[in-house]
Amino acid sequence: MSGAMPDYTGWIVRAGAGRDRGGLFCVMGIDQEQRRLLIADGKRRRAARPKAKDPSHVRLLTDGFDHPAIQKLKQGEALSDRELRRALAAFRDQLEV
Repeated sequence: MSGAMPDYTGWIVRAGAGRDRGGLFCVMGIDQEQRRLLIADGKRRRAARPKAKDPSHVRLLTDGFDHPAIQKLKQGEALSDRELRRALAAFRDQLEV
């Protein structure tokens, strides 16, 4: 299996396996070597130390969520845990409407 993995940076995902099952996370980047998504939620898993997760263990919820923090992440800028938590809270609120 060769070729580059698509860039899912900024996508919102729900963990489907592991101890964080059911949690809402943001894809902070991609580990091309291990073919894993780097996910964080700003609380249990900080933005500075995202968790490497197999793509088959998450469910992609959206790629088009428009929030200033997500735009900042997609432009390659660093994101604080507070900004990440606020973006995920806004997404969660949008889901409940």
